[in-house]
Amino acid sequence: MTDPKTQALVLDFGGVISRTLFETHHLTEAALGLAPGTLTWQGPFDPSMDPLWRDMQADKITERDYWLQRTREVGHLVGEHWDKMETLVQRARGADPDAVTRPEAIAAIQAAKAAGYKLAVLSNELDLFYGAAFRARLPLLNLFDVIVDATYTGILKPDARAYLACQEQLGIAAHQCLFVDDQLRNIEGARRVGWQTVHFDVMQPAASYRQALRLLGTSLES
Repeated sequence: MTDPKTQALVLDFGGVISRTLFETHHLTEAALGLAPGTLTWQGPFDPSMDPLWRDMQADKITERDYWLQRTREVGHLVGEHWDKMETLVQRARGADPDAVTRPEAIAAIQAAKAAGYKLAVLSNELDLFYGAAFRARLPLLNLFDVIVDATYTGILKPDARAYLACQEQLGIAAHQCLFVDDQLRNIEGARRVGWQTVHFDVMQPAASYRQALRLLGTSLES
């Protein structure tokens, strides 16, 4: 039975539903014809070797700034000028988004849906980063009741208005939202508006999803 105290599972997209670009450097290198080991930035997997990531974590630059810089760098490596983040994702990952979707995400989303919870995506750059045609190629997104994407709203997490817009579309109260994101500042933004949260660990995705499902009062075995 659905816990009346929690009615919706709200997920970030990049890193939570999809594997990060850090995890798929080998696929990117193969797709772009780069030598193995060319891409060395590791973000949360090795912040000590990624000063640009540390700047983003310290709010010196935005998440979009980080990825735009990486996009330009990779474009330069293949002898092209890339000034749109979606170019990196589409060129690196091709037309098969299922290949980079976390299997743990698929299982957890299906379990939450089957248990009667509403589902939402709250993203800073879903279409901006992945391209507007991406959703049509990922049937998993059809399970979601609400998708709030700052590509169109222009309101980035952790701005409180981003969470409140999602909550309003879901038609529920703040305490009924369980939010999962891999960025701590976005988690803190959700907590400030009264949401329940799970800080997603990209290095332990299965454990993070188990924690979320436990808070929902369900599991993969339910």
